Amino acid sequence: MSKISRRDLLQYIGAGGVGTGAGYLFAEVIKRPVEFLIPPVVPPEDYSPGIATWYNTVCNQCSAGCGISVRIREGRAKKIEGNPVHPVNQGRLCARGQSGLNALYNPDRIRSPMRRVGERGDGSFEAISWDDALTEIATRLIRLKIDDKADRVQLLSGRVRGHLDELFEQFITLFGSGRYVQYDFTDPVNLRLANRLSFGTENLPYYDIANSDFLLSFGADYLGTWLSPVHYSLGYGQLRQGREQRGKCVQIEPRMSLSGANADEWIAAVPGSEGILALGIARLLVADGAYAGSDRAAWRRALEPYSLDRVSAATGVAPERVEQLAAEFGGHEASLAIAGGAAAAGTNAVASLVAVNVLNHLAGNLGQPGGIIFNAAPLFGSGTRQAGSAQMTELAAAMQDGAIEVLLLHDTNPIYALPAASGFADAMAAVPTIVAMSSFMEETTALADLILPTDTYLEAWGDDAPDPGVGLPVASISQPVVARVFDTRSVGDIVLSLGRRIGFELPVAMPWASTEDFIKDAWRKVYGDLDPQADAQGFEEFWLAALEAGVWGRAGATGETGDAPLPSLIPDIDNAQASFVGDTAEFPFVLHPYLSATLFDGRGANLPWLQELPDQMTSVVYGSWVELNPVTADELGIRDGNLIEVESPAGRVRGPALVFPGIAPGVVAMPFGQGHLAYGRYAQDRGVNPIALVAMQSDQQSGELAWAGTRVKLRNTGEQARVVRNDGVSRTLGRQILHPGQGHA
Repeated sequence: MSKISRRDLLQYIGAGGVGTGAGYLFAEVIKRPVEFLIPPVVPPEDYSPGIATWYNTVCNQCSAGCGISVRIREGRAKKIEGNPVHPVNQGRLCARGQSGLNALYNPDRIRSPMRRVGERGDGSFEAISWDDALTEIATRLIRLKIDDKADRVQLLSGRVRGHLDELFEQFITLFGSGRYVQYDFTDPVNLRLANRLSFGTENLPYYDIANSDFLLSFGADYLGTWLSPVHYSLGYGQLRQGREQRGKCVQIEPRMSLSGANADEWIAAVPGSEGILALGIARLLVADGAYAGSDRAAWRRALEPYSLDRVSAATGVAPERVEQLAAEFGGHEASLAIAGGAAAAGTNAVASLVAVNVLNHLAGNLGQPGGIIFNAAPLFGSGTRQAGSAQMTELAAAMQDGAIEVLLLHDTNPIYALPAASGFADAMAAVPTIVAMSSFMEETTALADLILPTDTYLEAWGDDAPDPGVGLPVASISQPVVARVFDTRSVGDIVLSLGRRIGFELPVAMPWASTEDFIKDAWRKVYGDLDPQADAQGFEEFWLAALEAGVWGRAGATGETGDAPLPSLIPDIDNAQASFVGDTAEFPFVLHPYLSATLFDGRGANLPWLQELPDQMTSVVYGSWVELNPVTADELGIRDGNLIEVESPAGRVRGPALVFPGIAPGVVAMPFGQGHLAYGRYAQDRGVNPIALVAMQSDQQSGELAWAGTRVKLRNTGEQARVVRNDGVSRTLGRQILHPGQGHA
């Protein structure tokens, strides 16, 4: 099935399923011939070479939780496609998801456990056995446990959801530490807090783009990098072509994103003023009678400071344009406002996101089709335990003060993702023992004393409840689709092995022999909760069907928040202009870093397919670049390919200039993703990391890093850099592939 609408999904789910009340397994929609079901790890003896087999699992290239189908032939993964019945992506898949094969077969994967033999950070390691590595770690942990210093063990992981997150928490709690946090640069910490302030829940809602008829986006690149871009791309297609009346999209941001390029209108507002613009529109909605709620008078008083003249002066958007936006937003039946990107990464980010939530409340779209639909609590998982930059700074201080003696790292790279001013790298030097569980030698793993190589997501067991959800409970099981390529282990198996070696109460409370046993046992409990009359045979049918389908879903359960007015928002809607580090006279330009649609936050830089994939807006491959408006470039005498130095109060980098009309004057944009000092041959020493320019300041309410709150200055070095592009030169009718003088960097 190539296309499934939300209505069809609900019909399929409502049709019944395996076990009374257990929901609907999407395997019913994709009946596959039984003869093609070959066990993914050990093929049977009668396996016939040349026959392709598809296995369903979950993509792990970002946090969206898309379902994928992996084509296996002769025991090797050949192709990754979207799972056609997974409600998140419905058979579609982005380039990052397709490139998962590059992670599985990457020549720079860590192939066996290693112990540091030189100075920390110099890259000198020796291979050791799994038994030696686990024994050495367990011995160190046992000593701390006996000495009553268990609380000096810190587990720091990247994004982990589902039951694996619960396993981590169980391990660290039983050990006696309680120190367990996650750090993912892309986690929407500010959006979660804004939603809690607005709606009383941190669960991300379902933004029903597909059924909206007027989409107003404040910096959210929903087609490229925001939350769940594949799903929102499907919704965008429905908004544009799936109805009689074509929906309209307006994008407000200082630098044109992929979503901005596909919008009907792109508006370049002053950076950091998005919340003020939202409240200016809200004021007009109330004043003009588009909002007629019982608390209209209170809203009118609260929004009075956001006059048309003040809003226009602060945002750079003409008064008549603000009025038009308000008229269109209030005049459509299903208007929806969303926010992300730099608007969610300034010193006033939470306040700006609350202001956008106010727009949705005044439009009456909460809990309505085409608006914000509140997801029910996830089927499993304890929610988010993501650390903001303030918490990471506190962790760095604890390490520096000697409060952390063992640091357990898993799939996170704060050395690359945090500004140097956070002090995290220096703090790690004060930790006696650092253990990294990772597949690749990135910057943070390179500082470890012991490295335990982990399976990729195509080799490991796990599960996931997508966040944000899709308006109905959905869960997926991850299964290994191929045998392990190298001498690696899943992180769940590592944790279980350590528990057995440490002893005390851990082996009793964590009795599972493998991650597969743990995940299956966890789903047995889930099945029992869904179906109180369940028996063992019913669960086995449910389990096998869930593995084949790759997803489970259930209709009818949605969040309860959002039906009542939100008077609590009224006292908290004040939104000041964002502040920026750097004096305007010395640093005249606003730095606008942005997530790359290909390399994302840098995690995709070690995948050659993504390095070679042209950026959708600039057509650049490899390397880094610095985007300038043509007016700004002319004033500075800068042309394409000029090597320019970008300096902020926090640091400086160099990169080739790229004159780009889709950016506001006075703004300097750079993509995240490059500038790795490690991470394998495809990523190392390529381009620059704009995090080096970001000053260490935070959102006023969340404490999260305000990576869009720094000013910079530019200097033309007089040198010429080579930028690889494939868009040709339009003045020669596209005959050229590369610009004159360009080549591979």
